[in-house]
Amino acid sequence: MAVLFLSETYAFTQTSLITNIAMDDNPEAQIRLNFNITMLDLHCDFVSVDVLDSLGTNRQNITKNIEKWQIDGDGMRRVFSGRNREVRELAHEEHEETLEQLHSNGVHAIPLTKDTFDNFVAENDAVFVNFFAPWCVWCQRLHPTWEKFAEQMESERVDIRVATVDCIAEMDLCRKVGIRAFPSLRWYEEGNHVQPDYKQDRTVSALAGFTKRKRDMSQKHRSMLADGKKRSKNSVQGRPDHPGCQVSGHLMVNRVPGNFHIEAKSKNHNLNAAMTNLTHVVNHLSFGEPLENRSRKVKRVLNRVPDEHKNFSPLDNELFSTETFHNAWHHYIKVVSTHLNMGKSDYDKVTTYQFLEQSQIVHYNVDDVPEARFSYDISPMSVIVEREGRKWYDYLTSLCAIIGGTFTTLGLIDSIFYRVFKTKKL
Repeated sequence: MAVLFLSETYAFTQTSLITNIAMDDNPEAQIRLNFNITMLDLHCDFVSVDVLDSLGTNRQNITKNIEKWQIDGDGMRRVFSGRNREVRELAHEEHEETLEQLHSNGVHAIPLTKDTFDNFVAENDAVFVNFFAPWCVWCQRLHPTWEKFAEQMESERVDIRVATVDCIAEMDLCRKVGIRAFPSLRWYEEGNHVQPDYKQDRTVSALAGFTKRKRDMSQKHRSMLADGKKRSKNSVQGRPDHPGCQVSGHLMVNRVPGNFHIEAKSKNHNLNAAMTNLTHVVNHLSFGEPLENRSRKVKRVLNRVPDEHKNFSPLDNELFSTETFHNAWHHYIKVVSTHLNMGKSDYDKVTTYQFLEQSQIVHYNVDDVPEARFSYDISPMSVIVEREGRKWYDYLTSLCAIIGGTFTTLGLIDSIFYRVFKTKKL
């Protein structure tokens, strides 16, 4: 009896974890989506975050609550690229003369091929190259300006050679030097590519001013070298400009099926689909208020929940690599609202979001620019996780049953012994 009594008492003081499924009655119209994703081979200048959903929402290049960091070759954050703000449209010049008319007195911007490129860059002290594609609208607008700029540099006897490379005809060369957008205006000095690429206005005056500043800077470095001062590596090769970007922030999305995707896009370039590599690392992806921003109450409740009910961010720290071009990873996410009721008071109740995901590689057409897509669907059902203990009346009933059963058992035993051992009459 004592053992049964202690067992029932111990069971009464303990609680068990149970789960139920019910319709999600969350009245909120939107849900917060938190993300931190590193694009290992896509420059911050070309990263665009877009959102689409079944209600017709179509937000392009979202700028609110999103930050970009340029990363180094090891994937570490190096330069803060600022909040994702609207990109300024570069100024272009309109010319009355056609490119053929400008070539009437000779071609001043030297066309280069894979056979002549390396020698041309190595033999000249400074070279400014326009990598273009004939079908690119921005390249077509730049052609007359680039030719006039080259002619002006010749007439002013500036120590610079201006050249062009047709990336359709010289596809292998452009792939070798890593051209990801058209036009790409690159500066070469002493045979080396000086980073970053030119990103200012595309006018003759802007190009000429940039060129003269670069040449003046080069002369100053040479004077320093002649005076015996050490010349830094960056004085020739420029600031390292690794084509990687960490984009992070949060989005407020409608509680309907939709997707957000990271795409290579630019207001001032046409992207080279053949060189768009969307290999990425999902550093963090979750729904709802981030756990690190939550109160002690929430953290205390979460500490009482087993790990099998904490599937809040299963994609964290996962690498999704594409081995070939024209491919990209698509992620399919099923979000389930989870109510954690660890006690009877509201202080012990927390609403979180778990999700399951499936990822696969999708192939794109040759002319289409790939995108890393995260499709989500909010489940209409919710999971309720709560702790349940025994009711007091159940405990009392069990105690009464133990006491009654004990007395009944003892009575049966006493009756048996009485019948066995009682003295028989003669």
